[in-house]
Amino acid sequence: MPTQAKTDSEILGCFDVMVELRPHLRRDKFVETVRAMEGEGYQLVFIADQERVVAVSGFRIYTNLFMGKHLYVDDLVTASRVRSKGYGELMVNWLRTRAIEAGCNYLHLDSGTHRGQAHKFYFKQGFTIASYHFSEQLNIS
Repeated sequence: MPTQAKTDSEILGCFDVMVELRPHLRRDKFVETVRAMEGEGYQLVFIADQERVVAVSGFRIYTNLFMGKHLYVDDLVTASRVRSKGYGELMVNWLRTRAIEAGCNYLHLDSGTHRGQAHKFYFKQGFTIASYHFSEQLNIS
């Protein structure tokens, strides 16, 4: 069962797994960044096995004009050393239940086009491709 990372120590304990998905992250800024994101509704949860973090997810529950109330998964990653052991499925099921309990209309996420194994996993979990996500990197100083 996932646990919300509430203390700085719990948040930092998620870093080694999260950095597998987000390699640009810096350990010395991780807690500060997560705390800032929490101010915007972000919640960080993790699954531990034998006191070692094995899966991490960050999500937000919010409302927009398109989907109404929904749970958006910002981050979802299982440690590479323990993939295909059911932790990802456990996390998705927990997120789905959390969304339903919160009265959400949708559970959704974005996945990089290069993440073929993740796409197979999401299809297996019942997700469909519902839209394209477009982005533009802005060059600001």
